[in-house]
Amino acid sequence: MAVTWTISNMDRAIKLDGKDDVVTTIHWRASDIDSDDNKGSAYGSVGVTLGKNFIAYKDIKEANAIQWAKDALGEDEVKSIEDGIASQIAEAKTPTTASGVSW
Repeated sequence: MAVTWTISNMDRAIKLDGKDDVVTTIHWRASDIDSDDNKGSAYGSVGVTLGKNFIAYKDIKEANAIQWAKDALGEDEVKSIEDGIASQIAEAKTPTTASGVSW
């Protein structure tokens, strides 16, 4: 199992600091699925400042945006997100809680 990160959307400023189409927010999704089809996922948004790593919007690849999002989140938060997804899958595989009515 390996968590897959994707980008759902990117917000951008049409003009910012003399540049055109500057990405300001990245909306990301991280997900995983095990061999028994148990799934886990997380979704969030993170503000980004690209500084000297600026790439014109039309030239940004998803891999760039994923890396920017992870950099903005930081290693500890990325690990926490991925651990949370693993916990969701473990809970789906062997539930520790249930809900419903007895009738």
